[in-house]
Amino acid sequence: MQKSANKVMELSQAIGRFVTDGCHISIGGFTINRNPMAAVYEIIRQKIKNLHLYAHSNGQGVDELVGAGCAAKIEIAYAGSGRFAPTCIRFRKAVESGSIKVEDYSNYQMTLRFQAGAMGVPFLPTRSGLGTSIVDHWGFSKQMRKSDPRLPNDKLVVQENPMRGWGGIKHVVLVPAINPDVTILHVQKSDRQGTARIEGLVFADIEQAKSARHVILTCEELVDAQELRETPDRNQIPFFNVDAVVPLSHGAYPTACYRYYDYDPVYLNDYRQSAVDNNRYQKYLSTFIYGVKDHKDLLDTIGKERVLKIKADSRTGYAVNLDRK
Repeated sequence: MQKSANKVMELSQAIGRFVTDGCHISIGGFTINRNPMAAVYEIIRQKIKNLHLYAHSNGQGVDELVGAGCAAKIEIAYAGSGRFAPTCIRFRKAVESGSIKVEDYSNYQMTLRFQAGAMGVPFLPTRSGLGTSIVDHWGFSKQMRKSDPRLPNDKLVVQENPMRGWGGIKHVVLVPAINPDVTILHVQKSDRQGTARIEGLVFADIEQAKSARHVILTCEELVDAQELRETPDRNQIPFFNVDAVVPLSHGAYPTACYRYYDYDPVYLNDYRQSAVDNNRYQKYLSTFIYGVKDHKDLLDTIGKERVLKIKADSRTGYAVNLDRK
C-alpha cells in the first residue's frame, strides 16, 4: 500500500501501475450509478486483458469491460443498466458465446464476500441462497478451480448449523472471501491522501475498498483534508486503504454521480443500439474509446450542451426536467 501523503496521479498512470493483464479487479457503483467509467475506458484503451472481474450489481462498467474483451471471468450478482439494458447486452452475448466464465451470487452474498475479504477471514455464513439454484449451479468447474490457486475450492458450502440450538436454523451457506488485487471506485470527494467521501447510497463500495490489496479512487472534487475533518463521520474510505487518487470531473459519465450529474440517457440509448450489433459495437469502440485520448476528450466529443443537461439540481441531487427516454 502506498504510504505517501500525496497520492494524486494521472488516470493513465494509476491504471498502468496497478491494473495488469490477468489481475483480479473489482469496480464499484450500482447499475448506472457511480460506475468508475473513466477508469473503465482507460483500461480498455490500454488494452489490458484476461481480467478476473468482481462486481456487486454493476451495469455499464461491466458491460464495456466485457464487450471490449478485457475480462475473462466475472463474479457478480447482477449485470444490468436499468431500462436501457435490463441484462447487459455485451455481457449477455459473451455468456451465450462462452467467451467469458461467470459465477453468480445473490446481492447479499456478494456483499458478504467483500466483507469477509475486508475482515481477513476465509468465508462468512448466511442463509441467503438456500432453496435457490445459486447453490446448485456453478460457473467455474472443479477442474478450473484446481488449476487456478486464486479461486476457492468451492463456489459455496452448505453445511449444518454448528450452533443449531440458536434460532432453530438447520443449515447455513458459507460464501468465500474476495480479495481483489485492485478495487476501483468513483467518489464525490477525496483529499490528496485518499480519505474519501461518498454522498448518497454507498452500495458495496466500502466493503470492496477494504477487501482489496490496492485501491484507485477517481473523484469529482479534490478537497483540502481540513474540509473532510470538519465532519469526519461522513467519510467512508480511510486514507490507508487508498493507493491512488485521480481528480476527474464527470469520472462516472455516462452513469450518474449523485449531487453532481445524472446519467446521460442519450449516450446510454445510443450505446444500446450499438451494443446489439457486432459491427456497430466495433465502430462505437473506435469512436468513443480508442478514438479519444482521455475522458476529458470524450466529454468534449459529447459536447457541453449534453453535459449541461444532466447537471444535478442542488436541492434534489438529480437532474430536473431531464428527458429520460
